[in-house]
Amino acid sequence: MTLFTRDPAVLVLEDGTRHTGRAYGARGMTLGEVVFSTGMTGYQETLTDPSYAGQIVLQTAPHIGNTGMNDEDPESRRIWVAGYIVRDPSRVVSNWRADTSLDEALVADGVVGISGIDTRAVTRHIRSAGSMRGGVFSGEAASLDPEEQLRLVREAPQMAGQNLSAAVSVAAAEVTPATGDRIGPLAVLDLGVKQSTVDNLAARGFDVHVLPQDVTIEQIRAIEPVAVFYSNGPGDPAASDDHVALLRGVLDQKLPFFGICFGNQLLGRALGFGTYKLPFGHRGINQPVLDRQTGRVEITAHNHGFAVDAPLDGVTDSPAGYGRVEVSHVGLNDDVVEGLRALDIPAFSVQYHPEAAAGPHDANYLFDRFRDLVLATLETTKNA
Repeated sequence: MTLFTRDPAVLVLEDGTRHTGRAYGARGMTLGEVVFSTGMTGYQETLTDPSYAGQIVLQTAPHIGNTGMNDEDPESRRIWVAGYIVRDPSRVVSNWRADTSLDEALVADGVVGISGIDTRAVTRHIRSAGSMRGGVFSGEAASLDPEEQLRLVREAPQMAGQNLSAAVSVAAAEVTPATGDRIGPLAVLDLGVKQSTVDNLAARGFDVHVLPQDVTIEQIRAIEPVAVFYSNGPGDPAASDDHVALLRGVLDQKLPFFGICFGNQLLGRALGFGTYKLPFGHRGINQPVLDRQTGRVEITAHNHGFAVDAPLDGVTDSPAGYGRVEVSHVGLNDDVVEGLRALDIPAFSVQYHPEAAAGPHDANYLFDRFRDLVLATLETTKNA
């Protein structure tokens, strides 16, 4: 382990802010959008969530790594974060399920990190100034001239305008058979899907076909799906015109549709609404959301930096001609659109993660709501 190293590292933000700490994980240089996650637990699920591709993640919880990493809980095939920032890494691994330490896992996947800095100060700065590009420099890169480090950060691409789906999607279709009472094939567009999502869908009776992000409507039709699902994922929804066009093809066929996170933003665009970048986004497992259909407040798991721009109150006509639409869920911290429901076609979405492997599980019912929508649509079709 390299946990007790005193090797220097520095975090550089694009506005010139610098924080000096200790090297953590792999050595080298990494660039990306610096964001913070407020989860008190579940760092393994965070690190392996493909939605974090291109982002340097700061954990607001000060003590990270005490449960190590195991081979059962990864949400995908690797760690996806561009970099990792923690205040106080655990000195020991204290969990019977651990197969390795967090530090060793970061090294194995080449993730450059930094520890020993005031993460509260960085978080407060981002909350005031907004998420921004940054870089972590350790090893030989730590000794680069400060002006050179800042230049590298400022030359890194902005998150706005980036399409990262191809980097995280599967290269070929993967099928997980239903584990519940079988309903039929489900086409899942992999924009960064998490394993817990696949497991939840299979448990509801779907044969889950995880499809590459560049799949065509003809290839979707070929599996004769009973429904279509768009996953979470990284990047700017305004840079995903092909996925929006594909989704409109799905909606035109009246196939039941459910989207989460990035999938919610793409449904918003398919319905004719815009999207915009949030100042610092929602990331963590403690975000309060109102389900307007039930009046229930849920504590939910989030990871998004963009949101849908749709009217919060009342029923609105879809600007793209898909009938009536309403905002079904609203974030209680800042009134951000957290869900959409189409009233004239079988389609809905939420901005958060109902699978929430690290908890909480308040929103898990949404998978049941999707199953019920599919069954109702199949019954209507059979009786038509």
